Amino acid sequence: MSAHAPDPATPPADDPLDPPDPLARERAHLAASRSALRAMREDVQALDIRDVTANWVNAAVLEAQIEDRIKALADLSHTPLFFGRLDYLHPVGADAAEGAEGERFYIGRRHVHDADGDPMVIDWRAPASQPFYRASKKDPLDVGLRRRFGYTAGDITAYEDEHLSDPAETARSSKLLQAEIERPRVGPMRDIVATIQPEQDEIVRSGLGGTVCVQGGPGTGKTAVGLHRVAYLLYAHRERLARTGTLVIGPNASFLHYIEQVLPALGELEVKQATVDGLVASVDVRGTDPAPAAVIKGDARMAEVLRRAVRSHVTPPAEPVVVVRGSRRWRVPVYELEEMVGQLLARDMRYGAAREALPQRIAHAVLVRMEEAGEAPDDRVQDAVARNPAVKAAVKAIWPPVDPAKLVLRLLSDAEFLAAHAEGVLTPDEQKTILWTKPVRSVKSAKWSAADAVLIDEAGDLIARTHSLGHVVLDEAQDLSPMQYRAVGRRCSTGSATVLGDLAQGTTPWATASWTDALRHLGKTDAVVEELTAGFRVPREVIAYASRLLPSIAPGLAEVASVRESPGSLSHEGSTGLIAAGPAEPAGSTGLSELDAAVVAACVESLAHEGSTGLIAADARIPALREALTVAGLPYLSPGEETTAEARLTLVPASLAKGLEYDYVVLDEPAAVVDGEPDERTGLRRLYVALTRAVSGLIVLHAAELPEALSLSE
Repeated sequence: MSAHAPDPATPPADDPLDPPDPLARERAHLAASRSALRAMREDVQALDIRDVTANWVNAAVLEAQIEDRIKALADLSHTPLFFGRLDYLHPVGADAAEGAEGERFYIGRRHVHDADGDPMVIDWRAPASQPFYRASKKDPLDVGLRRRFGYTAGDITAYEDEHLSDPAETARSSKLLQAEIERPRVGPMRDIVATIQPEQDEIVRSGLGGTVCVQGGPGTGKTAVGLHRVAYLLYAHRERLARTGTLVIGPNASFLHYIEQVLPALGELEVKQATVDGLVASVDVRGTDPAPAAVIKGDARMAEVLRRAVRSHVTPPAEPVVVVRGSRRWRVPVYELEEMVGQLLARDMRYGAAREALPQRIAHAVLVRMEEAGEAPDDRVQDAVARNPAVKAAVKAIWPPVDPAKLVLRLLSDAEFLAAHAEGVLTPDEQKTILWTKPVRSVKSAKWSAADAVLIDEAGDLIARTHSLGHVVLDEAQDLSPMQYRAVGRRCSTGSATVLGDLAQGTTPWATASWTDALRHLGKTDAVVEELTAGFRVPREVIAYASRLLPSIAPGLAEVASVRESPGSLSHEGSTGLIAAGPAEPAGSTGLSELDAAVVAACVESLAHEGSTGLIAADARIPALREALTVAGLPYLSPGEETTAEARLTLVPASLAKGLEYDYVVLDEPAAVVDGEPDERTGLRRLYVALTRAVSGLIVLHAAELPEALSLSE
C-alpha cells in the first residue's frame, strides 16, 4: 500500500484537463464531477411540468417529487463527493467485449453522470461499488487497484493505493481509513460510508425480505450499520419502500437529533424518525410508574389480559332482530344470532373488524329469507338492511364500540374488572401493584405513564389493525419491554426490521435478557442474529477497562476487540485528597468541592484538544456540576444541542448518554452512576455505557471508591 500527499514543488499542469500529477488529476476529476452534479441539478430545476399532468393533484405530487430530487442533488461543499476509486482488471458487466480493458469507477455518496450519461461517480450502494468494501489480497474480486482519498474541507489532499492483484505488495492497514475513523466529532453523527468494513457491509447489503438483529458492543458501528442499511434498501427497493414507508426508532429525542443528518447526507430525505413513546402517543403522558409496576405493565402477559378485557364487551344476543321493509317483516332468531357471534369470536378477528362484519351477516340472513319468499334482492338491498335501525341497534347491544384508553383506564382503576380478566395470568399481588391507588374520573384527567400508553396502543390494535411499514430500524433495542417490542412489531408486521443493540448496555428494569426473547415479542422469530465484535471507535485501552464489568453485567458476552491502540487515552484519578474531601468539602476560593474543581480542570484539559468533550455524570450530580461549570466560566451544552467549533462541551446525565459519542469524555464519580440505579447490576451497566462514549480519551475522576471490577490493578 502506498500513500501520497501533495508535493509543494510540483509545477502546475500545462493542460488543466490532463495534469501530469496524479493528485492534480484526481482534483480535476473532483471539479468536473461537481460541475456535472450542478448540471444535473439545473436540468431538474429547468423542468417544465405545466402541460405534463392531467390535473392539479398530479401536478402537486410531481412538483413535490421534483423538489425532493433537487434537494437530493445538492452539493455539500464540505462533504467529499467521492472517497474512493476502483480500477477493475476486466470490464464490468456480462455484455463487455472480450479482451477489453478494465473499467475505472469513482465511489461516492451519490451517482453523478456527465452530459452524455456516462458515470463520473458511482453510488456506494451500486453492485459495482461493493468490492470497494469487500475486496482483499486473498480475494481481490477482479480489482487491480483500490484508491482511498484524504480530504480537508472538501478538497482532496492525499490518496492511498492498494494493488490488490500484485503479489509483491503486502497487505497493510490504511492510514487514511484510520484517520477518517479518528476524525474529531464536532456536530451531529456522520455517515461511515467511506469506512464501512467487510463484516459491516454484509449486514448493510442484506436483503429486504428478512429481519436482521445486530448485537454489537460499544464502538462496533451498529447504529451506523443500521442507518446505512436503510439507505441501501431504499436504493435497491425504492419503489416498494416508497409505497410502504421506512422508520428509524431511537431511545430518546437527543439520540434522534444526533443521528438525523446521516441519511440526508446520503441523499435519503424521506425516512421518518421516532421514539417508542412517540409511536404510541395517543394520550398525554404526565406520570411515571415505580419500577415494579412498569415491569409488570411491560410484561407480555398484559397482552392476554387486554385481549380478554376487549372481548368481554361482546354480549350474547337476548332477543331476535326484526327488520321491517315495506309491508314485510323479516325475523332473525336468537339462536341464529348466537351462531354468528360464535363464528366471529372463533375466528379471533380484531374486535372492530368483527363488529363491522356482524351487520353484514345479519343482513345476509335476512336476504336468504327474502329469496326463500320469492324475492330477488341484490347487494344494494343487503347494504340497506345492514344499515337498518333494528340491525344497528342489535349490533350496538351485542358488539358495542370500545375505546382503548377507556378500557385501560378501567383495568387500572377497577380492581374487580382487572381481577376478572387477569385471573390465571397475573397474581393478586401483581394486580395490586399495577392498580392506581386513587380513583380517576376520565381519560383526560388520568396521569398516564409511558407504560400505560403502550397498553393503550396494544388495546387499539386489538380493535383495529395498526398500519405496517416496509422497514423499521430499532436502535438501542435491548432496553425495550416485551410490550414495547410488540408495539414496534405491529409497525412492521408485513415488513422487515433491523434490530440494533447490546445486551451489556441494557439499563431498564425490563431490559431483555436475550435476543431470542426480544425477537419473539417483536414477531420476528426467523430473524438472523449477527454479532459485531471489532471496535472502531473506542480506543483499545478504554474498551479493555470498561470490559472488566462484562462478567458482572453480561456473562458470556464477547468482549469488543478494538482495532485502535491509543496509548494515554485512559486516565483515572482518585487521590487520597479527593477521597478524603468528598464532594461536599470546599476547595480553595472558588467554593467548589475538590472533586468538582478536578472535574472542571479535566474539562479544560480536554477542551485544549480538537473535537468535542462530554462531561458524563450521575443524574443527581448534574445540578452541582452545572453550578461548577458556571462558576468556572465554562459554557456547556445539553444533550441534543449541536456541538460547534465554539461550543464543544456537553454536560450529559448518565441516563441520556447511550448512543452518543464524544472525542473526549470526563466521567464524574462512577460510584454515583451505579448508585443512581435501582440495583447494582443495572448501575454497572449504566456505568459501562458511560465509560464507552469516548473516541480519543477518557478521564475518570472519583472521590468515592471505584466499583471492585474497576479497582483491579492494571
